[in-house]
Amino acid sequence: MDSGKDIREAVIKYSDTLYKVCIVILCNEHDAQDAIQDTFCRYLEKRPEFQDEEHEKAWLIRVATNICRDMIRFRIRHPKVSIDEVENTLAAPEQKEILRELLELPARQKTVIYLHYVEGYRVKEIADILGIKESAVKVRLFRGRKRMRDMVSMEGGI
Repeated sequence: MDSGKDIREAVIKYSDTLYKVCIVILCNEHDAQDAIQDTFCRYLEKRPEFQDEEHEKAWLIRVATNICRDMIRFRIRHPKVSIDEVENTLAAPEQKEILRELLELPARQKTVIYLHYVEGYRVKEIADILGIKESAVKVRLFRGRKRMRDMVSMEGGI
């Protein structure tokens, strides 16, 4: 198959999903766009063979999350987009408070919570995508949910 056609199809199919994953992790629209571009560049460089569409999507998400992690690690002077801007981009009005709390979580927790609750991946699938153990996914989900509950109770109780 033509690799140019493959990349065009992948960009059309997965850009929106990758954008959402990257913006949740990075909280910066420009960095998210850079991460997506880097992800598709790696797709072209590596020219991986996929078993099916789900394998391709998982590979792209894993590459994108790794790129985001690297960007966070080396980010020095890149300002973050305000939470209000991220909310306006991603969330329906009734979801803004939850999104605000999600964005306050550490990157590891918000990545697994986003993939599980928004993208609908199961624990095993998230573990495969991120290259971590299922137990690590469960711990991150548990800690992220607990942290979000604590934030809600603090806001409601104070």
